[in-house]
Amino acid sequence: MKSAYRRTLCAALALAGLSLAVVAPVRADTWPTKPIKYVVPFSPGGVSDATARIVAEGLSQRLGQPVVIDNKPGVSGILGTQFVARADPDGYTIMGGTITTHAVNPFFYKKLGYDPVKDFVAVNLVGTVSNVLVVSNDSPYKSVDQIVAALKAKPGSLTFGTAGPGSSQQLSGQLFQSITGTQLQQISYKGGAAAMTDLIGGQIDLVFETVAAAKPMLDGKRVRAIGVTSRHALSGLPGVQPLADQGLKGFEMQSWQGIFAPAGTPKPIVDRLASEIAAVVATPAVQQRLRALGVEPEGKTSAAFSTFQRSEVSKWGKIIQAAGVVPE
Repeated sequence: MKSAYRRTLCAALALAGLSLAVVAPVRADTWPTKPIKYVVPFSPGGVSDATARIVAEGLSQRLGQPVVIDNKPGVSGILGTQFVARADPDGYTIMGGTITTHAVNPFFYKKLGYDPVKDFVAVNLVGTVSNVLVVSNDSPYKSVDQIVAALKAKPGSLTFGTAGPGSSQQLSGQLFQSITGTQLQQISYKGGAAAMTDLIGGQIDLVFETVAAAKPMLDGKRVRAIGVTSRHALSGLPGVQPLADQGLKGFEMQSWQGIFAPAGTPKPIVDRLASEIAAVVATPAVQQRLRALGVEPEGKTSAAFSTFQRSEVSKWGKIIQAAGVVPE
């Protein structure tokens, strides 16, 4: 009896396993059948949030299911990123990741709670965001050479404002110091807006701000642009040269907006997501809205984005560690 029971049980389990093997690909092929949660690990109103809402709108239309934004801000994007790393890899939870959450946070925080490469699948690189080095309109500095000369004469004599560890402002300043062999004093703020306020007020000397955030101040003649951190000149800032063309050879710092899913998400779902997001980003109306945010559309699909992400981890890890930054 017992032997017969075992044989029956084993046969039933084997049949169940076979059934699951057949059903899984079908579920991936028919995905999605319910709303998708799109986690933004930052507060509403910023570039990450605005980018996510633009993409989610187009993605909802293409997938035929709502793509719902869920803001989970906190600690340089760590809290929201941890949440997605632990989510079910079923294609119903994705997130908007950045250079901060998925490249440099491991070099600033000891207990991160996630691995930016191993715990995620890179789905699509939506776009890149360049910074512009600005000084107040009353600043005596009008060129890169003048800033470097002042720092060579008196190391650490100039301050630059950032939105905190791992922010694009900090990374830009770190790269500037690395390439020029100079030393700046970093002043951390809760956000880029506060740094710009102190720059205009004369409390700090420099800010590497995102182009979109700096543009109103530039147009209002409240700050002066020294150079952009991108490899090429930007159409939105005519006449402003890249820092790489002003003696800082190899200078390129662009933060980015990408979409990730938890590791283990079925490849057919990842491929479908990547393809649909690329189609959304390729839409002229979407590109126009992204550029208005200072985001240059990319639409790199999964394999290319994965390679890019790993190169960013390697590049910035070396720069941050060479600067003597000790993870907190």
